Amino acid sequence: MATWDDVHRIATSMPDVTERVREGVVDWRVKDKLFVWERPLRKTDLSALGAAAPSGPILAARVPDLGAKEALLASDHSVYFTTPHFNGYPAILVRLEHIEVGELEELIVEAWHARARRR
Repeated sequence: MATWDDVHRIATSMPDVTERVREGVVDWRVKDKLFVWERPLRKTDLSALGAAAPSGPILAARVPDLGAKEALLASDHSVYFTTPHFNGYPAILVRLEHIEVGELEELIVEAWHARARRR
């Protein structure tokens, strides 16, 4: 299963990526556009999720569009989820300890492409 070291390695291998730590939370940006980030659950998230709220590290990742988000949500409930905070926003939440490294790499590369400047 994936770790923050895997996220760091994959994200920083992409062109024009910077890593930032703010208030103890790490994010990765391409040309200052956020594409993956650590996303601890907030009180409102915990309230909305109730007993289904996961423990452990949570990664947020941009996706190309809401259709891609819905497809990921439908693909594996043990890995992907969302909260009301992200309604209408093209980003997915990931239980980092439940995703395979290869799948994580695909997700991060897709997130990078969704945010990188088109050439």
